[in-house]
Amino acid sequence: MKIIDLSVPMDNQAKEPFPPKIEYDAHEKGAEQAAEILGLEATDFPDGKAWAVENVTLTTHTGTHVDAPWHYAPFSEGRKARTIDELPLEWFFGNGVLFDFSNKAPGYELQVEDFEAKLQEMNYELKPYDIVLIRTDADKNYYQENYVMSHAGASAEATRWLIEKGIKVMGTDGWGWDIPLPLQAEQYRQTKADNILWAAHFVGKEKEYCQIEKLANLDQLPSPTGFKVACFPVKISGASAGWARPVAIFD
Repeated sequence: MKIIDLSVPMDNQAKEPFPPKIEYDAHEKGAEQAAEILGLEATDFPDGKAWAVENVTLTTHTGTHVDAPWHYAPFSEGRKARTIDELPLEWFFGNGVLFDFSNKAPGYELQVEDFEAKLQEMNYELKPYDIVLIRTDADKNYYQENYVMSHAGASAEATRWLIEKGIKVMGTDGWGWDIPLPLQAEQYRQTKADNILWAAHFVGKEKEYCQIEKLANLDQLPSPTGFKVACFPVKISGASAGWARPVAIFD
């Protein structure tokens, strides 16, 4: 089988708003740490070297991650929204369906009709628990200053439509699932409408679902269907998201 990595790296040079801070302790430092713990001298270790360790400071939404319903609101479907550690693992392994919207301009808001047209091209009908992936090629800008503004986003109507099709997990290679937040903010300032800010995310108040953000390498998938996706989130108690390393698996 062939496995394709669909994640961005944790990297100090990333241009996302909440980049990780990674401190690298090399093997010499490891010898000093081990010596202090064990009551030895660093020179007691071969070549004065022991373990290498990294110290990482980040949010649960840094890098490729899965958002839990708790991220969107405290309640979903009339009950307490579930956190990332409370979700069924079965959701995170299933048939993948790639929607290639890389021809859409950054800031374009994807509508139900866009998804329906792509399904017709694929000659495919969505099935419950398919894992939907949206390609915008925003990952190519992960190290560029315009990264957060470089993706097309899903509308609230399209998000609701996917959930009604039985989709529990949907993902994007953009920084966020909605259109870029600065664009939403500008639309809000102009209209003061209450259905603009974070509109697609807030669908999670009424219908439970998860989204993967900051995917990568969707352009490497050889076909839009016929593959599995594994995207298990890290188990963090009570958290609104968990880091993941999603992969596409082709026989």
